[in-house]
Amino acid sequence: MKNGVDITTNPFAGSRIHRIHFTGIGGISMSGLAEILCKSGYEVTGSDLKLSRLTDKLTGLGIKVYENHKAENIDGAELLVYNARIRKDNPELVRASECGIPIIDRATLLGYLSDRYPKSMGISGTHGKTTTTSMAAMILLEAGLDPTIHIGGELQAIGGTTRTGSGEFFVTEADEYSASFLKLHNYVAVILNIEFDHPDFYRDQEHVKATFLNYAQNVPEDGFVVGCSDDPAVVDILGKAGRNIVTYGFGIGESIPDWTAKNICFDENGSTSFDLIHSGETVVHINMMVPGRHNIYNAMAAAAACTLMGCSAEHVRKALEVFRGAGRRFESKGYYNGAKIVDDYAHHPSEIRATLAGAQNMRHKKLWCVFQPHTYTRTASLLNEFAASFEDADEVIIADIFSATENNTGSINSRTLSERIAATGKKPVYLESFEAIVDHLAARVQPGDMVMTIGAGDIFAVGEMLAARS
Repeated sequence: MKNGVDITTNPFAGSRIHRIHFTGIGGISMSGLAEILCKSGYEVTGSDLKLSRLTDKLTGLGIKVYENHKAENIDGAELLVYNARIRKDNPELVRASECGIPIIDRATLLGYLSDRYPKSMGISGTHGKTTTTSMAAMILLEAGLDPTIHIGGELQAIGGTTRTGSGEFFVTEADEYSASFLKLHNYVAVILNIEFDHPDFYRDQEHVKATFLNYAQNVPEDGFVVGCSDDPAVVDILGKAGRNIVTYGFGIGESIPDWTAKNICFDENGSTSFDLIHSGETVVHINMMVPGRHNIYNAMAAAAACTLMGCSAEHVRKALEVFRGAGRRFESKGYYNGAKIVDDYAHHPSEIRATLAGAQNMRHKKLWCVFQPHTYTRTASLLNEFAASFEDADEVIIADIFSATENNTGSINSRTLSERIAATGKKPVYLESFEAIVDHLAARVQPGDMVMTIGAGDIFAVGEMLAARS
C-alpha cells in the first residue's frame, strides 16, 4: 500500500519519480545513497537533527538539506526514505503517510538500487565489511569497470563514501544489523565471518547464522557466494546455501580453500606482503600498505570476489598495493611527543584483538589503547569477551560507553568493564571525560610509543585533541 510506512512494490518501477526526500540524511549510508541518486539525475532533499560535514558536502552538490525534522520539509516529494533510527511518529513520516507519499527505509532503497545492476556485489560479515568493500572498489576501478560504489566509510580514492558509475557493476556493504541485508539480491555475496553481535536485535548466534543463510540464498542461482573457509559458522552456511561457492582462507583445519596466501611477511611499519594463491598456483605477489593478518583475509576475499567479476590478478595487485585503508580503519591521526596516534573503528572483541595484533607488527615501545565501548547492550552481552581483548596492549584506558540510540538503564557501565579487565591481570584506567584521558596521556606518553583510540563512537576526538597539544 502507498500510505503505510513500508511499501512492498518498487517505487522506481513503472513510473518516473523525480523528487526524493531523505529523513535522517546525515547518516553515512543515507548521505551516500542521496549522493548516488542526485548524481543519477533525481532531485533530492533531506533533513537531519544536526548539520555536519557530510550534509555540507550534500549541500555542495545542490541538495537542499533542512536542519531538524518538520512536516513541511517534504512538500513536493514523491518518495520518502528514512533511516533505522527515525521514529514512526516523526513529523515528516506522518505527513508523508497523510499525503499518500510512498515511504521506504534505507535498506529497501539500497536493495532497489542494487537490483538495477546486473553485476552487484555485497560484502557481509560481522567484521571487515568497510575495508573489504573499499578493497573491492579499488580493484573494480583498476579494471576500468566504472562501478557504482557504496561504502560505510570514507575512501580517499573516490573522495568520500560513494561513487556513481555508468557501468553494470555495483559494490556495497551488506549490513546484517536489523537483517537489512536481506533486501539485497547480489550476484556475488561475500561472507567474511559470522559472530554474535547486535544483541539488541539478534537472540543468539544461531539467529545470526540463520539470517546470513537467508542472505546467501538471496543470490540468484547463477551467482556466487564467497566465504571464509577458516570460519566454522561461515562454512556451515556455505554448505547449506545451495549456490556456487568460492572459498578463501589460510587452510585452517582440513579445509582447502580456493584462494589462500603464503610467504607472509610484515615490515617494521606493520605492512604486509604475501603470495596470492588460487587453486594451488601463485598468481601474484602483493605488497600492501595496511597492517594486520586480518587485512590479508580481507584482501583474499576482495580478490576472489572481483575475479568473479572479470578482474585479473594484475588488477588485484595494482589496486591493493596503493590501498591505504578506509577512514577510521587504522587511520593515522598525527603525533604527540614523538608518539604515533592511530584511530580504529573496532568495537567488537574480535575486532579489538585483530587491531591490537596488527599494531604489534609495527615498531613501537609502549602500546596505549584507549577504548570506548559502543552501546550498552553490546557491552553487557559480550562483557567477558571484551575483558579478554586487550592482551596485546601495554596500557588500557576505558572511556564511558557511547550510547548511540540506546537509553542507559544503569545495568552496565565502563567501571564494570574496567573491573572485569583488571581481573585478567591488566591494570586498566577508567576516566570519565575525554579531557581527563588526554591529560592522562599527555603526562605519560613517551617518544616511540603508539596511542590507539578504538571504538565506533566519537573516541577519535581524543587522538585529535592529543595531537593538537603537540
